[in-house]
Amino acid sequence: MADLMGKVALVTGASGGIGRAIATRLARDGAAVVVHYASNPMPAEEVVRSIERGGGVAVAIRADVARRDEVQRLFDAAEARFGGIDIVVNNAGVLSLGSVAEVSEADFDRIFAVNARGAFFVLQESARRVRDGGRIVSTSSSVTRRPLPGTAVYAASKAAVEAFTRALAKEVGARGITVNAIAPGGTETGMLSAERAEELKRETALARVGQPADVADAVAMLAGGDAHWITGQTIHVSGGQV
Repeated sequence: MADLMGKVALVTGASGGIGRAIATRLARDGAAVVVHYASNPMPAEEVVRSIERGGGVAVAIRADVARRDEVQRLFDAAEARFGGIDIVVNNAGVLSLGSVAEVSEADFDRIFAVNARGAFFVLQESARRVRDGGRIVSTSSSVTRRPLPGTAVYAASKAAVEAFTRALAKEVGARGITVNAIAPGGTETGMLSAERAEELKRETALARVGQPADVADAVAMLAGGDAHWITGQTIHVSGGQV
């Protein structure tokens, strides 16, 4: 459980859902955690308090990941607080559904601004600042392999994340830094209808809906020392849905 003792982790989009579970798990494993949020400080501060109640160390920092200057300030603040960064979990993202025929220009731009542009800026700073031997993990989605109606733009934005992952793994590997992505399947984050939850149970080999903790477990594995020979991969965390 103390595999990450002495490490510093920055988790984007960490104020709720999967991001909160990841931040909490990494803190439990010993890392000091930067809890990134985009706008509302209250949920992020609650994540920090929860980590501190468990004996961990955390700080909440705001940034718009779609702006390079704010991403740079996010990393600056993390380094100023903890002295360096060993792990980056590139998790911030937005979801908006719409058919190819119907999706608006504004929705297209918003999804790519956060999911692709923002993810790239975070990876760019990670490449520059993560300490040798570090870990970089990005969040993709199972819809890159198993598309559903209305997910074309979202899936494309996440496919970009997977492409960034493979390229960056080649660029920083000589420094002992691994770069991977996880692709969650259907996960209960408080927005699933009962009908969709039943559908997901039928779709998964393990016959249940995924939980944020399931995804956090996979990230913790990739962030730990035993995953030093895994890089450039997208790992589907879907209970056999994909």
